[in-house]
Amino acid sequence: MHYSNELSSIYLDVKIRMLFFRYLLVLSITILLLPGCAGIDKDKPADSSAKKLYEQAHAAIAATEFQTAVKNLQSLEASYPFSPYAKQAQLDIAYAYYKFDELDKADSAANRFIRLHPRSAHLDYVYYLKGLVNFTRGAGLLDTWFPRKPYKHDPTVMENAYNDFATLVSRYPNSLYAGDAYQRMIYLRNQMAEKEISIAEFYLKRGAWLASAERAKAVIMRYSASIWVKRALEIMQISYKKLGLNKLAADTQRVIDSNNFSHYSSALITPKKPDKLPPSTL
Repeated sequence: MHYSNELSSIYLDVKIRMLFFRYLLVLSITILLLPGCAGIDKDKPADSSAKKLYEQAHAAIAATEFQTAVKNLQSLEASYPFSPYAKQAQLDIAYAYYKFDELDKADSAANRFIRLHPRSAHLDYVYYLKGLVNFTRGAGLLDTWFPRKPYKHDPTVMENAYNDFATLVSRYPNSLYAGDAYQRMIYLRNQMAEKEISIAEFYLKRGAWLASAERAKAVIMRYSASIWVKRALEIMQISYKKLGLNKLAADTQRVIDSNNFSHYSSALITPKKPDKLPPSTL
């Protein structure tokens, strides 16, 4: 019995020594690592604060150095994700990408802001920016020297821009950006209608009367307030007459004669990218 107690005492003593050794080992490793961590903090430049990065980014935007601005804004968000400047950086990144013609990235940044801040007071601006991004997409590099008519661009792009502006106008009718967005909607509606008219004219010239009538009818149905309504009715009247549908042709002519189309007007929009800086979230 005495022998058993002695063994237990020895075992307990060894166990205590091992735990003490393990504690010393962990403590030693921790002490060794502390200078390294201190070195990292020490090596950090003094101007890497969130505010400093934000100021550097805005200086770059003011100097139209948008690539540099994006780099600083991304660094700000990554280094200080919980800073109030991080939210502002997310908004500014979308704008900088837009100005730098990185349109896919601008759209992605805008969508990300909407996901992260669905109740932000500045969503009107984000939808406005999304509309401008899609509004700009149709133009190619050669358009600077050999301008194309916008209706010859991808119609999907025009529809996306129209929908973005429509979201802004319907949800935020009193927004600072609603007026310009509405003018762009009118412009886009006329362009999309002209796209359909150009196809209807193509069919008309080739004697595809039914196809030309259907395309013209689509303009009446989808773009009833566009400046192309009268021409759509004229194409329908010609097509019906060629098809021998005299009653429809006569009815269409009466609609043309009884309406004044002068109130349909083109929208006045800025030919270049609007330079509206993002609002402050700070």
